[in-house]
Amino acid sequence: MELNRVDTQRAYELIREKIITLELAPGAPINDQQLGEELEMGVVPVREALKLLAHDDLVVIPPRHGLYVAPVNVPDLEQISEMRLALESLAARLAARRATPDDLTVLETLCQELATVTDGDTRRLFDLDHKFHQAIARAARNRYLAATLERYFGLSQRLWYLILPHLGFLPTAVQQHLDLIDALRAGDADVAEKIMREHVQMFYDQVKIILIEKNTDSTPEAG
Repeated sequence: MELNRVDTQRAYELIREKIITLELAPGAPINDQQLGEELEMGVVPVREALKLLAHDDLVVIPPRHGLYVAPVNVPDLEQISEMRLALESLAARLAARRATPDDLTVLETLCQELATVTDGDTRRLFDLDHKFHQAIARAARNRYLAATLERYFGLSQRLWYLILPHLGFLPTAVQQHLDLIDALRAGDADVAEKIMREHVQMFYDQVKIILIEKNTDSTPEAG
């Protein structure tokens, strides 16, 4: 039984990574047996993992037959952004009240790393930004909030991978992060919440513009 749980967890992590990084494209059908062969795993843990991913809204299991990767679209982006705006802002507010000196050191170190990333290395910039948000969530000292944020981040991540080549605006996040650390150090919950909300809103506004442009470019012209 313990081995089955370990295998299922490993299958879950591997398949989730394939979905988030778009190796398994949005809307693509999933063959659990073929996927098991690719992962060199049995079909049982793969099927169990797919059920967990369906619970995470990353896989769709229709009532009759077949299963496929959940699609991504602008309406999904808007609903996810509503949740993250509220939750990230709450995390920043709580972190301003609860962050320890060690928390601030971790955040400052991440900011220093962010400042060294070149404009073209958007994937590393993205990963560091993720770690920064995780550190804020840990500083909030609410594990339920942190777990919920991570789930919504996973849903958002596929959208970000779709537009990763266009993310030239991400370096502006460095200054916002520095301002947020100043607010946390000062224990100013109102300012920390405001900075985080503006940071997340700016990002989603830019992502939405890019997604709409991509959809417009891919729409066939009438003729």
